[in-house]
Formats: sequence, structure tokens, C-alpha cells
Amino acid sequence: MTDGALLSELVAAARAAGADEADALLVRSASLSVQIRLGEAEHVERAEARDLGLRVFVGRRAAIVSAGSADPAGFPDLVARALAMARVVPEDPYAGIDPMPSSPPDTAFLDLLDPEEPDPERLIARAVAAEAAALAVPGVTNSEGAEAGWSRSEVTLATSAGFVGGYARSGHSLSVTALAGRGTGMERDYDYVSTVFGADLEDGAALGRRAGERAVARLNPRRPKTARLPVVYDPRVAASLVGHLAAAINGASIARGTSFLKDRLDQKIFGAGIAIHDDPHRRRGLRSRPFDGEGQRTAPLTLVEDGVLRAFLLDLRSARQLGMSPNGHAARGTGGPPGPAPSNLYLAPGKPSPAALMADIKEGIFVTELIGMGVNGITGDYSRGASGFMIRDGGIAEPVAEITIAGNLIEMFANLAAADDLVFRRGTDAPTLRVDGMTMAGA
Repeated sequence: MTDGALLSELVAAARAAGADEADALLVRSASLSVQIRLGEAEHVERAEARDLGLRVFVGRRAAIVSAGSADPAGFPDLVARALAMARVVPEDPYAGIDPMPSSPPDTAFLDLLDPEEPDPERLIARAVAAEAAALAVPGVTNSEGAEAGWSRSEVTLATSAGFVGGYARSGHSLSVTALAGRGTGMERDYDYVSTVFGADLEDGAALGRRAGERAVARLNPRRPKTARLPVVYDPRVAASLVGHLAAAINGASIARGTSFLKDRLDQKIFGAGIAIHDDPHRRRGLRSRPFDGEGQRTAPLTLVEDGVLRAFLLDLRSARQLGMSPNGHAARGTGGPPGPAPSNLYLAPGKPSPAALMADIKEGIFVTELIGMGVNGITGDYSRGASGFMIRDGGIAEPVAEITIAGNLIEMFANLAAADDLVFRRGTDAPTLRVDGMTMAGA
């Protein structure tokens, strides 16, 4: 029996037992990971799992139960537990599934499944190559190790309204962390890459070399004096600003009134030329998907156009609460309800190179690492620990550490500029970004 037929049987059993609506999600997964340090394998792990979630509605009351088995013999008990829970929880006027689901979309164009599963020896070779390159960088004195991994997951969803769909995806990853210096003066840095296909992984030697060079560059950091300065974000931390936007335009937060952007739809929140997109249809994208966690068809969505906020991230519940249409951004696991979430989210590149973006900065900060999550989603106040480098006369200068950068996201978004070096690496991506007028708290 196919997974789709299996879930349809479970949903039908829930309806027959008294559920007004129901849906079921099955996730089959397998993973293989290795950890090495100083050229020796320290850990090799393989895991397989099968997770099943059933959501039932009794009127406007909903409950979810999950199980680690998809054996039809256990369906009656699963249904009984879900219905018993649903009958005692409060009503939710916005709960329910889509009464008119889309037909299951074709998934082949997304190219999400690498048919090749690497063996442990191949993963170990990837990790060893990355660590060896890091250790070969002059000034690198030790390693925290390297990790390589592979995963595969199969997702199937069925609803009582007639939707049945599924897709499979794979993932490959490689990371390395290098240490430079000695004693109390040691510094660390890292690099990593994740792809859908193993063939798309960056060469491990290049990854390791970059991690080692970054660690050495951080040696002997200073703590500059407190000042109001331009801040330039390296791409690996610039994506966090896009993530803060995603949190602020999450439909659940908007509906609760707990977002600083709740009243800013169709208003200018960034400078001219800034565009932010969510693209669930990117070929081999890390978060690409043909449908969302409620069976809604996905489609590319422009969130910010020429600085203007054009859309929120919506699932069915938040869309109903706001009187809007859902836009295919429901995400869920087997043990919880759907909630809005982005897919492949990115800020479009600007025109200047990173060097040109900071060329006129007399004194500023180039941030390469952020610490903590000091963001107030209601007010937009922003304060995070940081490290990186001083910018002097338009160029990267000495390393700095133990600083805090602070501002307000409303003002930061309005004063943001983007370079041209966007690379899709993390699922949420951005090029080098510059934000003027931030406060840097140091010595």
C-alpha cells in the first residue's frame, strides 16, 4: 500500500469515528553523519524514523496525536485518542482544513532527490579533506573537527477534503571549525555548506581553507570605543536580518498584533530598490516544496518590492483571522499544528560590489559573527553581541570582539543597502548588507 493510500485510510477512519474533518501527515526519514577530529573518525551514526501525525476536527475543536508507527492495526486507537482530546479543548473559530484543495502538483521540476546515498567512507573522506585544509593554513594550531552528513526524507499528506500528495528530498552537508593561536589568545571560526545533491557541495579543501583563514584573521582582537557607526554585515550573518523580517511578517504574529510591522502592509519599510522574495520553486533549493503543510500549492512570492512591504507569510488559520487569502506558507511537523514559515527566502542583490558598498566609510564595523537573540518583535528594538573587523577608510582593518551592535529594525530596514554578492547557501540568504546609523557599544 502506498503512503498516500495508507493516510487516506487513516483519514477515512477518523471521519467514520466522528471527526468532521481530518488530515494526516507521514514523514519517513533516514540520515547518516560522521564526525572526525585530527584526521580520525570519532562518531558515525545512522538513523531511520517513521513519524505519523493525525489531526482531527470536531466542529471547531481540533486535536493532534502522533505516533512512531504507521501500522494500520494501531489506527483505531490513534483515532480514538485524537477524538477524545478534540472534544475537550476550546473552540477555535479559525480552525479547519481547506474545503477545496488543489490537485497534487508535479514535483519533478524541483529536482529535490539525489538518488545516490554516500557510504560512511565517502563522508569521512569529505570531512578529512576539509579539516586537513584548515589545519594547513599557517597560524591554525588545532581543530574542533569536521562533520559530514547525508539525509533523505519522504513527506506525504492526505486530507478529508480529498488532497493526497507527497514528495521526497535529500540533503548533503559539510562543516569544519578551526582554531588559531595558543592559550588564552586562541580564536575559532568555521564554515559550512548544505546542498540537496552531493555533486553541488563545495570542495571540502576550499571550505576548510576558508575556515582556517578566518580563524587566523581573528587573532588579537581589540574592543573599540562606543560610537555610532555604519555596520556592514557579512553574508553569513546578513541573512539574520531577513530572518527578523520573516518573523515580523509571520501571519500568526500579525493576527495577534504582536509585530512591529502589523500595520505596515503596502507601506515603504526599506529604501528604494530593496526586494525580498520567497521562492519555494527554486530547483534544488534547500527549502523548496511543491505544496505546504496544509496541501496548498506553493508559488514564488514577492514580500518586499522596491522597499514596499507587499505580503505577509500566511497559513489557513492566520489568513482567515486576517480576512486574507492563504499563500502556501504553512509548515508543520507530525506533532503540532501548521504555522506560517518561509521557504527559500532571500534579499535580492544590489548593484555595488562589497568593496564599493563600504568604500566611503571612514570608520565602521564589519560583522562576521552574531551572538544572542536580542530582538523585540513588538517594538523592533535590536541588540546583539557581535565580533568582526573595523572598517577604516573603506577597507577591512583590525579584528574586534566583545562588542554589541544596537538599533531599531524599523530604522535599520529604512537605512539598509545591499551589495551584489548574493549566493544561495542557507535557505535564508542575503548579500553583504550595510546599515548606517547603528550604535556600537564597546570599551
